[in-house]
Amino acid sequence: MMESAAASDTGRPGFAIADYAVFAAMLAISLTVGLSQALRKTSRPPSVDEFFTGGRSMAAVPVGLSLCASFMSAVQVLGVPSEAYQYGLKFVYMCVGQSLNSLITAFMFVPVFYRLKISSSNQYLRLRFGRGMQLLGSLQFLVATLLYTGIVIYAPALILNQATGLNMWASLFSTGLICTFYTTIGGMKAVIWTDVFQIVVMLSGFIAISIQGTIVVGGPARVFEIAYNGSRLNFNDFDVDPRRRYTFWSFIVGGTLVWLSMYGVNQAQVQRYISCRSEREAQRALLVNQLGLWLVVGSAALCGIVMFALYSNCDPLLAGHISAPDEYMPYLVLDIFKDLPGFPGLFLACAYSGTLSTVSTSINAMAAVTMEDLLKSHLASTSQRGLILISRALSLVYGIACMTVAALSTLLDWGVLQGSFTVMGVVSGPLLGAFILGMFIPAANKPGVFAGMAAGFCLSVWLAIGSTLYPPTRQMMGVLPASAELCLSMNMTDNRGRTVGIDYIRPPLHLEPYGAGGVMDFYSMSYLYFGALATTVVVLVGLAVSYITGPTKRNTISPGLLFWDLENKNIEAKLMLQAPQIVPLNPVAAVNVDEGEAFPK
Repeated sequence: MMESAAASDTGRPGFAIADYAVFAAMLAISLTVGLSQALRKTSRPPSVDEFFTGGRSMAAVPVGLSLCASFMSAVQVLGVPSEAYQYGLKFVYMCVGQSLNSLITAFMFVPVFYRLKISSSNQYLRLRFGRGMQLLGSLQFLVATLLYTGIVIYAPALILNQATGLNMWASLFSTGLICTFYTTIGGMKAVIWTDVFQIVVMLSGFIAISIQGTIVVGGPARVFEIAYNGSRLNFNDFDVDPRRRYTFWSFIVGGTLVWLSMYGVNQAQVQRYISCRSEREAQRALLVNQLGLWLVVGSAALCGIVMFALYSNCDPLLAGHISAPDEYMPYLVLDIFKDLPGFPGLFLACAYSGTLSTVSTSINAMAAVTMEDLLKSHLASTSQRGLILISRALSLVYGIACMTVAALSTLLDWGVLQGSFTVMGVVSGPLLGAFILGMFIPAANKPGVFAGMAAGFCLSVWLAIGSTLYPPTRQMMGVLPASAELCLSMNMTDNRGRTVGIDYIRPPLHLEPYGAGGVMDFYSMSYLYFGALATTVVVLVGLAVSYITGPTKRNTISPGLLFWDLENKNIEAKLMLQAPQIVPLNPVAAVNVDEGEAFPK
């Protein structure tokens, strides 16, 4: 059995031929699905709309699964189990915030976007606030998506590097090239159907890890007993302190708005809503997406609890077996599956599937925004064939750009989950505020939304930089205690030499000061609140400036741009359809008619 060089250096098992076979099979199937959609003939002629929206003919289930796969990437595979290990099972409260987000998006944002028949969410900003706001929204989306996608490409590269010793740069570029290829060739349909396959692979990986880990620990009862003794079953955390990284309120308030900026107005997701065959199908797709999110987040958090039960007395990070929390999962997988060839490959396929789904989504969305918001007005005389070629070229360019940002992501000191959510909160949070002003506040005007965007963006960037330079202490964030006391003196071991069945021993609490006070406490705010704070500032500043400079008259806003007017517009449309149609007649030339001939007696 062939093992990696890295494994021999560390004494830990690495990937065998069976693992590489599983991984290669996942890549081959993903490419096959993507290419089959690209080569599939349709009754409709090729067009840019077909490339970016699938001809607006997609059903709810594949779109919903694609929505779930798009942002639940290798960030989930690495980040969620690690966070649940360190902070407890309260992490599943994120699902509550996601549920609130899905309901708000389905019934408040989707109707506006779908009925306008637009291809880019930023086109709404042009209709409501002018060309300048559309360009600003496009720029912010491109920046946020490039940064987010770079982190997502970096995550599985970390797994490959730690697990097999494969060169980091080879991992980064192989990830980017594969998804860039089938996205460039197949467009939206290729992205959606490969996402469907990849979300199944992701769930299979999490379930396999949970089952095997539970068996090794000694069964579900033992897992939850150890987790309870280690304070990991902590659903009663209702602390309102915003410095605590994860509480019920940080997920409900901060988490809901972070996810709303991703699902409510983000082009990558809006593009999927408008690809559905009807508005009702788009809303159903969001419900399918929510079911998928519960499964993915729940299974990932469960992996973290199983991992704690396994290492409750010998934490790999404290023992020096790994160098960062994001390495918990690859360490666990190579430990529990070292005698089961093929399963470590399933985990790698799980992480890689998440990455491919997210990167392909991002590339397609960035190409759509560039084409629809920046270039299309200058390409009025270009044929549909020419526009498709340009769209594919844009996909290729953005694929290369994402790989470049991924290489730079190796310099960040953030965990992958915090890094991704911070980027989306800092950049997408202010943009969400602009859409809220436009759709729900009739008085908002152009100076108001520009002023609000500037204030919100400056605040969120200041917070992100300050929290990076002055990070909060582990005690302040609420990291739960862990132990490495029994790593060298294992008095109870299983047949693989791991410590199990030992009562949890709580180590001393951290000795760092709880907080320095003043602005340092402000920097210590949970990263989940960054986007929520930015969105709130945009709305408040935008509203104030709008009233100072003269609010917009409601009757001057075009039909369909305000959420509150959607029902009225529907009623008016129905009345117009039911009313008798008066057809004007063309005037005829004057004709002299003899009165006697016209009215004979």
